[in-house]
Amino acid sequence: LVFTEEDKYGLYSNLLFKYFLAEGVVCGHDLFVASAKEHPDHILKELPAPLLDDTYRNELGEEATAVKSEDFQDSMKIAWRYQNLPKMEASPTTSTKFGHYYDVSKTMSPELFQSVKWHSFYLHGELSLQPKMKTCNMNSAYARLLQSIQRIIYQEGFDGSDPQKKQKNILRIGIQSLGSVLWGDDICSSDTPEDINSLTKFLYVLRGLLRKSLSACIITVPAHLIQNKAIMERVTNLSDMVVGLESFIGSERETNPLYKDYHGLVHVHQIPRLNSLICDVSDTKDLAFRLKRKLFTIERLHLPPDLSDTVSRASKQDLAESAKLLSSGCGAMAIGKKHLDF
Repeated sequence: LVFTEEDKYGLYSNLLFKYFLAEGVVCGHDLFVASAKEHPDHILKELPAPLLDDTYRNELGEEATAVKSEDFQDSMKIAWRYQNLPKMEASPTTSTKFGHYYDVSKTMSPELFQSVKWHSFYLHGELSLQPKMKTCNMNSAYARLLQSIQRIIYQEGFDGSDPQKKQKNILRIGIQSLGSVLWGDDICSSDTPEDINSLTKFLYVLRGLLRKSLSACIITVPAHLIQNKAIMERVTNLSDMVVGLESFIGSERETNPLYKDYHGLVHVHQIPRLNSLICDVSDTKDLAFRLKRKLFTIERLHLPPDLSDTVSRASKQDLAESAKLLSSGCGAMAIGKKHLDF
């Protein structure tokens, strides 16, 4: 269960949500898309196109060429003592490939969906078909969604407790903007919501379904709208992995020259530790993302060195004064301009 905190305007979280579904299409997994804001059919039509084989190499080759040209242009700006140091690999190179890469400027062709089975859950359509229901002090929308997920898991053969009669496959579940007002929940609009435990009960039951089935789930939640911190702590404890996206749009970092190469930060709050007491902690905690011409990449955050003219000029003046003091002897060093000179 991957819990994703949406950015302020939901631009990059929706892109990450579509990446998860697009990876399922390329791998041949079954899909289950649930949303109360956008129709699942429209979400699937806007999935990014995969970069396969030669196309993947050509796109990464263009990105590498652009990076080399930028490094060549900046070579005269970097101090000579830093030029021979090894450069940090911010993004994966062509020799290390994990999963698939996608072109955000193009949409996936309809032919790729022919071999993939997908299911949808649109809340407004479900409300018109079934009467209002509320079970176990849970939101009616959450109860309908749980019943739909449970039905797909049992009927399509994803239940891990029963012997698999068909060929084994994985069900990818994507739930968009859970906990928002569109789902009938008031945790984003009130400090003291009426159904404060509705979302946590839903996640508790959903996690039980995921652990005994061949399925994986990603959920996006507008966490910046949730005022009650206790709810966020409970939701974090009920999730396997928690990732937050912080966009620079409308913030001071958008105009900060230190972050000019990035569009936001990635905060990894929790790492999965399934069937173990501790998890593997990565040595890289500072991550940032940027949307290039065709690729959405997550890289290690490393800030450039300070190349301002004021620092270099001041250092030259200090070196000149120190040279004069050293040439005149220790006696002259006692009458320096600074009170620390001796």
